[in-house]
This record gives sequence, C-alpha cells and structure tokens, in this order.
Amino acid sequence: MSTKSSKESSTKGVDSRIAENRKALFNYAIEERFEAGMVLEGWEVKALREGKVQLTDGYVVIREGELFLIGCQINPLHTASSHVSPDSVRTKKLLLHKEQIRRLVGKVEQKGYALVPLNLHWKTGKVKCEIALGRGKAEHDKRDTIKDREGKREVERAMKSRSR
Repeated sequence: MSTKSSKESSTKGVDSRIAENRKALFNYAIEERFEAGMVLEGWEVKALREGKVQLTDGYVVIREGELFLIGCQINPLHTASSHVSPDSVRTKKLLLHKEQIRRLVGKVEQKGYALVPLNLHWKTGKVKCEIALGRGKAEHDKRDTIKDREGKREVERAMKSRSR
C-alpha cells in the first residue's frame, strides 16, 4: 500500500506551469528554447507553490560563463520563516550545461539576439525555467501578430455562431 497522497502521485511526472511570459512571445521571434534549472531559496519555493511570481519583466544575462535571471519577481508569503529577510527581485542563477552556455554566448553577442524567460514549471519536483534565444521583433511584425490573432478570433466566432 502506498503512503503517498493521490495529489502527490498524480503530479509527480507531469509538467505543471507556475508562470508564463506571454509578452516574450509577442516581443521576440523565438529561435531556440532551453530548459534550465534554478537555484532558489526555501521561501521562494514555497511562494512558487502558491503562484506568487511575475515573469514578464524578467531577462537572462550571461556573466563569467554563468546564466542569471534578473527581474523575475517572487513575492514572499507572510507565513514564511521570520529569520530570513526575503528579497523579491533577487538575481537567480540558472543551471545549464557549459556547452550550451558557450553556444549561447556566441549567439547573444550577435546584434538583435536576447535571452528571455518563457515560463517556470515543475519537473519531477524541481523548478525549471524555460528560456529562449530570440530576436527582437520590429513594430510592423508585432502589428502582423495582432492582425493574425484578431483574424483567428473572428473565424472562431463565425464557426461557433454557425454551429448553433
């Protein structure tokens, strides 16, 4: 007989999203995606379980051969430990293989490329950050994206009203 609760066992192997950065998909043309581990403190993990995170202003930098996530805001819980002074916008280290980091360094140095966080998710009990190598979109590309999105909405509305 298993002693694990049904909630634990059902989410063990399934990826579940914590936060998503939809703004990144609008502002950048994504070329490559990477999954990186994150170095977090205990209070941050507790806050992530409650969904107290904002990823939209975050970006990734490379310093001395290591990746860091800057601008990702994790709001501390009021019930967290009292002996720790939480910093909600602390710079978080990302874990990636050295070969991948070396390849990213060469790409990011090219003009127009940036590393942006796409989402935070759970994978086998650990927090992972999906980062992407993206090229900034021009203003007219963003307008095209909006036009395509509105066109799809209108088609869906027409199909829905037609099926009634």
